[in-house]
Amino acid sequence: MTSAEQTILRTMLGSYSHTLPLKQGAVKSDRIALEFVEIKPTSKAFKPMVRELAFDVCEMAIVTFLQAKAYGKPLVLLPAVMLGRFQHGCMLYNSERGTIAPSDLAGKRIGVRAYSQTTGVWVRGILSDDYGVDVNRARWITFEDAHVAEYRDPPQVERSTSDKDLTAMLLAGEIDAAIYGNDIPKDPRLKSVIPDPEHAAQGWYAKHQAVPVNHLVVVKRDLAQTNPQAIRELYDLLRRAKDAGSPITANGTDLVPFGIEANRTALQLIIDYALQQQLIPRRMTVDDLFDDSIKIFAT
Repeated sequence: MTSAEQTILRTMLGSYSHTLPLKQGAVKSDRIALEFVEIKPTSKAFKPMVRELAFDVCEMAIVTFLQAKAYGKPLVLLPAVMLGRFQHGCMLYNSERGTIAPSDLAGKRIGVRAYSQTTGVWVRGILSDDYGVDVNRARWITFEDAHVAEYRDPPQVERSTSDKDLTAMLLAGEIDAAIYGNDIPKDPRLKSVIPDPEHAAQGWYAKHQAVPVNHLVVVKRDLAQTNPQAIRELYDLLRRAKDAGSPITANGTDLVPFGIEANRTALQLIIDYALQQQLIPRRMTVDDLFDDSIKIFAT
């Protein structure tokens, strides 16, 4: 097949050990060609994908997709995890101002990039389920709106001014705790609200046998409908690239699992957390998230 016969897909994926084989050309296909667009951080791509369908293929936070699904956006989900991590160490407090534990969070001001940020949803869900925290009794200080335009934050959420910085506010005592994603600061004054987060994460995994997934992959619905073979080839490319890259693990656990069944427990948990936290207007099941054409080859 000549390059002229290939389906070219405008693609936005982060640079990870499991995507670099694609970006560097070590893994490729005769049927499709991925035309990569680089956006850093990757979260900056989610809004134009949801609102403008800016790419054929795009990495996307799972909560953004849940909201997109709820509001009828023409996107199709692939069970190909681009980013997963255990979330227990993502909420920090300033130890110079005293200790904060989960039981202290009622009435506290907690900063997070957006109320709909997937890491924040995971952390609040874990605090609620495993530590008995009523997350609605905290004040949530945010800096961005949701990627899906139709969504409105619940009343316990307030917006900070655009000139404010999350870590500077935490160190100054303007907020009591903060939730971080990939950008966890190294400042020794900042400690985890959940004590011994690595041990807590191990206990969580022993209970659920699941990885808290953050980012998966979506494609435009019209592409999936008109060229399902291209989507199947894309999923195969993503799997081959993962096999070619360095493993991404924590204590031997694959942090970027592929397949609907491999992600079923985590996806059901994040659906439940999103509903509890007023992020989606109705209950969904894991099977609701995937088109039948995807279920054929991505079980």
